[in-house]
Amino acid sequence: MREFKVDKLSVIVADSNQEMGKTAADAIAADLRKLGREKAEIRVMFAAAPSQNTMFEALRNLPDIPWEKIVAFHMDEYIGISIDRPQSFRAFLKNAIFDKKPFKAVNLIEGDASDVEGAIKRYEALLRERPMDMIVLGIGENGHIAFNDPDVADFNDKHLVKIVGLDDVCRQQQVNDGCFATFDDVPSHAITVTIPAFRQAGVLHCVVPNERKANAVKAALQGPVSEKCPASILRTHDNAHLYIDAGSASLL
Repeated sequence: MREFKVDKLSVIVADSNQEMGKTAADAIAADLRKLGREKAEIRVMFAAAPSQNTMFEALRNLPDIPWEKIVAFHMDEYIGISIDRPQSFRAFLKNAIFDKKPFKAVNLIEGDASDVEGAIKRYEALLRERPMDMIVLGIGENGHIAFNDPDVADFNDKHLVKIVGLDDVCRQQQVNDGCFATFDDVPSHAITVTIPAFRQAGVLHCVVPNERKANAVKAALQGPVSEKCPASILRTHDNAHLYIDAGSASLL
């Protein structure tokens, strides 16, 4: 394992996905314990993606995490996908962590609400109460964070939550990840938390395995800080950490 910095961003390169997940989980747990000593309530936002599986597996088994103080959020959901479908990000996170630990509260994005705009306003109001203490995220094959694809990403978005169209690379990634059988099965629109919410968070832990992410990691670390690769904004955050494995680091 090796470490280096790109601008303000700490980068940790592990030899394998398993090592990467364990390393990230150890760091996340250490920060949560520290926050638990300092705060009565910890606001944490999680990504929902297979790329997070090794981290979640390790995190669930670590001791002394103050789950009962954590108010949990997530960062995106498909429009029109109900929580009882396996493709739902709410369902993913309930299975990965939300139903497995005694959180103080869990706040879910209702992508299938009868009043989607109302659901967005309610979620944005929750986010505006106070910035996240921590966000645990990934990077998409097109460089997105949450569903802020290059065509819709705005580093200075006035909204904290919005509806976005998903680009073809993003939709194909959902097939590549095994979440949908075909491209046409992937919804074309989703609700996403926007980039200013990430910029305001106290600490960012970004977990990115797999050689399919190598181009995005290269662009994020070696290209300009630009909405053309939304993940490049991580390099400007004062307390951000990127965990990659041999595959995702292969083009560096």
